[in-house]
Amino acid sequence: MTLDQLRVFVEVAERGHVTRAAEALRMSQSAASAAIASLEDLYQIRLFDRVGRGIQLTEPGRIFLREARAVLDRASTARAVLQDLAGSPPGPIALAASQTIATYWLPRRLAAFHAVNLRVRLDVVIRNTREVETAVADGEVSMGLVEGPTQHAALLRTHLDYDQMVLVVAADRAPLPIEPPRKLDLRALNWVIREPGSGTRRGLEDLAGRQGLSLEDLNIFLVLPSNEAVREAVEAGVGATIISRHVVASAIAAGTLVEIPIELPQREFALVRHRERHATLTQKALVTHLVGDVAEDPARVVAEIS
Repeated sequence: MTLDQLRVFVEVAERGHVTRAAEALRMSQSAASAAIASLEDLYQIRLFDRVGRGIQLTEPGRIFLREARAVLDRASTARAVLQDLAGSPPGPIALAASQTIATYWLPRRLAAFHAVNLRVRLDVVIRNTREVETAVADGEVSMGLVEGPTQHAALLRTHLDYDQMVLVVAADRAPLPIEPPRKLDLRALNWVIREPGSGTRRGLEDLAGRQGLSLEDLNIFLVLPSNEAVREAVEAGVGATIISRHVVASAIAAGTLVEIPIELPQREFALVRHRERHATLTQKALVTHLVGDVAEDPARVVAEIS
């Protein structure tokens, strides 16, 4: 069994298609098929069922996938350690970030990091908070940026910033009945919310919980997969939402949305890393830059530890 065979197996398993996996790995379809066949023949076990033009993992294949990912992750860690020891040029840093952070908080900070680290490539994927945690825990990315609390026990958490959530409705909507002290009957509204696993959705879940309610007690009118889609729907008068001020600040300023004055706590933006994985010098430099609490001059710090 070789690392190349494991890479082919994992890529095919994740894509469910040999040809697409081969293209991603920049190899021929026949070579990818041969790698899978070699594993199956060597251990006399079927890893995939061929279904139509695609393939699906068998139960042994699903079990083996976890181990194959773990081996590849350890190999990647070993390579990173050797690169640090040898002073090799830094490789890419894979990041996952939740939608609010990736769209409104992160871009300027990554641009500033790039200005003093021109050789470093940053690969960013956008997921919801729970998906970011999973990507870090599984080794798909080196680090993640999330909103709200962290649930995965394998992750280390570093505070980055705070975010203010706000309740907004369309500007032409009738005023909402708010009871003293600034308490709103959540069941009296139609709600537009994000999908399960979203840190933005968590804002409404927490508010409902403080009133002894769950989302099942509320009139959830629309569930959407992005902050911008939620904002557009609320502007159209579909209902109300609780969302980051970053997302709706321009709409409030333009007069298309109105903020309803209720008390909502701040939520935390945090960086998460796997507690057992080696962090390269370049990754540490990025963490230092994002946290911003080590030195006044980020360029000097990066130069010292890169």
